Amino acid sequence: MSQTYILRVWMPDRPGALGALASRIGAVGGDVTGIDILERGAGRAIDELVIELADSALVESLIAEIHQVDGVDIESIRPAAEALHDPRVDALETAALLVGASTPSTALDELCIHGVRTVGAHWGVILELSSGSITSEVGECPPAAWIAAFVAGSQSSARVSDGDTGPSDMVWAPLPAAGRVLVMGRNGESFRARERRQAAALARIVDTRFRELVNLSRQRHPSVTD
Repeated sequence: MSQTYILRVWMPDRPGALGALASRIGAVGGDVTGIDILERGAGRAIDELVIELADSALVESLIAEIHQVDGVDIESIRPAAEALHDPRVDALETAALLVGASTPSTALDELCIHGVRTVGAHWGVILELSSGSITSEVGECPPAAWIAAFVAGSQSSARVSDGDTGPSDMVWAPLPAAGRVLVMGRNGESFRARERRQAAALARIVDTRFRELVNLSRQRHPSVTD
């Protein structure tokens, strides 16, 4: 029975590089069924490939073949944990779901759940900035105090830097209208530019929806305050 793997590689951003890599994958009977460019810059690209192998015993042979390609480095290779989807379609479906949230709290909960799934994080939280408490949680996350310290440090660094701040295996996105922040993490595997943009875009969608729902509630119940 064939096995599906997710291969993440660094490779030269030049014509023919992908073809050379695909040739080596084919040499062990591997079939490339999907590819996604996660990041490009400084003459290199970070690509994520979906590969089907006839047998899991071929993984070591696959790695050995890839190492023969000039300029290509393997960042990670892992079995596909679940049925794979087109990441762009998946992101659109997630956005549609978040826009349809019926209450402010539901919007935040759904962001945490689907944000983790969409960007492939291992855990995620919604952190309330005023109290430093976690209001939504998915997976095994660090303590709230540690996450709050990470966010505070990242916000301070962001004021003096245009680049990403903090550990590469964590990503955060602000929710200013909600007074919260979305934080997600992996166990040692870096988030790339496309994934960070996805997290920020989903957070903006939910923050806009949160504001709309709060305003609607105020119009219906003018005597109720936050």
